[in-house]
Amino acid sequence: MSPRRPGLADVAPWLFVLLWSTGFVGAKFGLPYAEPFTLLLIRMLLTLAVFLCLILWFKSPWPTLPQAGHQLVVGALVHGAYLGGVFAAIKLALPAGVTSLLVGLQPVLTAVFGWLWLGDRLRLRQWIGLGLGVVGVALVLLSGRQLALFQIQPAALAFAGLALVGISLGTVYQKRFGAGVSLLTGTFCQYVATAILMAVLAFAFERRQVVWHPHLVGALLWLVFGLSLSAILLLMLMIRHGQTARVASYFYLVPPVTALETWLVFGEHLAPLGLVGMAAAATGVYLVLRPGGGTVCRPRRP
Repeated sequence: MSPRRPGLADVAPWLFVLLWSTGFVGAKFGLPYAEPFTLLLIRMLLTLAVFLCLILWFKSPWPTLPQAGHQLVVGALVHGAYLGGVFAAIKLALPAGVTSLLVGLQPVLTAVFGWLWLGDRLRLRQWIGLGLGVVGVALVLLSGRQLALFQIQPAALAFAGLALVGISLGTVYQKRFGAGVSLLTGTFCQYVATAILMAVLAFAFERRQVVWHPHLVGALLWLVFGLSLSAILLLMLMIRHGQTARVASYFYLVPPVTALETWLVFGEHLAPLGLVGMAAAATGVYLVLRPGGGTVCRPRRP
């Protein structure tokens, strides 16, 4: 019997990690030339145009009104709160690699939300793995502050926290209410909600001045096609076919990859303690994903 050839479901998580990590680099490239919500509004409008062309080309079915409503909620959480929080945090001088590490706590919140809300079964080994991920992120932050590698502004931390909660809730909400919706039209509805939210924020709090520098144009093209199109479709596919905690655990691999990218591109670096933290996070991913037996933890029901 010949071995099974790997398919999209097998390579999707690793391709997603590589693409998702570059979003922090793209944000740092584009933000010197536009305010965060204005930049995201332009990105969303371009993304909607691309998705509309794909929907017409593939003749994807539109969701029902209730399904569209759920996708609007997912968009406000996964894209609106997450992207808005990340871009605002980086604009406030929080390093891109550190921002990635902060929102890298997402697997813990997603696992807890999925455990309580969806009844996902988590083994004791997986909880230990999630805990190791938290410790790893904490070590990286601690190493930076001890060596004065970066300064942390409360507002930047608040925006990063908003991004963390938004994508964690949105992942569980999509798993709970996103079944049976076309990936293309469902994601289109999500981006409609995000565009509306970014328009409100941009017109309410920003001057909407844009400097069309080549760095900004390149960043926008990559953020639209590499992130908003490719990475998000992979994420929605993974959520549809995987347990929420398992899918979210891949986010623990994003901070190390982002740190390597920001070190190569921007010169951001980590102390040895930070590298230990990254190793701890990677070990946590392995424990969550490794198949095998163990104690199963279920949420308590009234």
